[in-house]
Amino acid sequence: MNTLLLTLRERNALLYGFGVICLIGFVVCIVLVLTTSRQVLGVNAFVKPAKFFISIWLFCWTMGWYTGLLTQKSHVTLYSWVVIIAMVIELVIITGQAARGNQSHFNVSSAFNSMLFTTMGVAITVATLWTGYIGFLFFGPHHTVTDTAYLWGIRLGILLFVIFAFEGGLMGARLSHTVGAADGGLGLPGLNWSRQYGDLRIAHFVGMHALQVLPLLGYYVVHRSSLIIGISIGYFLLTTLLFVQALRGKPLVSHLWGMLETRAV
Repeated sequence: MNTLLLTLRERNALLYGFGVICLIGFVVCIVLVLTTSRQVLGVNAFVKPAKFFISIWLFCWTMGWYTGLLTQKSHVTLYSWVVIIAMVIELVIITGQAARGNQSHFNVSSAFNSMLFTTMGVAITVATLWTGYIGFLFFGPHHTVTDTAYLWGIRLGILLFVIFAFEGGLMGARLSHTVGAADGGLGLPGLNWSRQYGDLRIAHFVGMHALQVLPLLGYYVVHRSSLIIGISIGYFLLTTLLFVQALRGKPLVSHLWGMLETRAV
C-alpha cells in the first residue's frame, strides 16, 4: 500500500494531495452525520457531502494515476488545477448548503440558491470536458502505456465516464433525479436510490465508475484488447438500459427489496 501511495504521489502530487483533503472531509462529514440531526429531504444533511467527498477522492486519485502515464506534463498540471478548482467549488457549495439545511442540487428557490446551483453546473462541466481531453490524449502517442488491453480500458473508461457524467445535465434540466415522483422518497440504505420510482442517479453512478472498472479489468483480468472493447460495449449497453429504465419511472430493485423485507418480517 505504501508503494502504491508513493507511486501515486510521484505521478500526480496535486491530485494526490487534494484526494487526501477529500478523505479528511469525508471523515468530518461522517462525524457530523453521527452527531447532528439536521435533515434534507428526510436524510441527514451531511450524508450528501460525505458521498461527494469520497467520490471526488476516488476520482482524483484515479485520474492522478492515469495522468502520470502521459508525457505532456504541462497539460497534466493544468488539468490537475482545473479539477481541483472545480471540485473545491462543488464541495464548498454542497457542504455549505448542507450546513444551512438546504438542497444543493436542483435548488432554485431563490436567486442566491439558483446561482449556487448554476455555478456548480458550470464547474463540473468544465472539469468533465477537460477529463474528456485527457482521454483523447490516450488515443495518440502522448502516453507510456504498452499494454494494449490496459490502454483500451483507460480510453473507454474515460469515454464512458464523460458520457454518463453529462447525464447530470439532464437531471439539472429536470431539477430532479427521481422519475415518477418528487425527490426524497424511500431509498436504498446508504445510496438513497429510489425503491419506488425511476432514479437517474443509478446510470450516472454506474457509468461514471467505468473510469475504474474498465482499466482494472484491462490490466488484471482481460489481456486482449478485443475483449476489453467488447466488455466496454456491454458495460455501455447495461448502463444505457439502467438509464432507460429510470426514464420509464421503474425502480432498480423494487421486487428484490420487497422480498427481502418480507423475509425479514
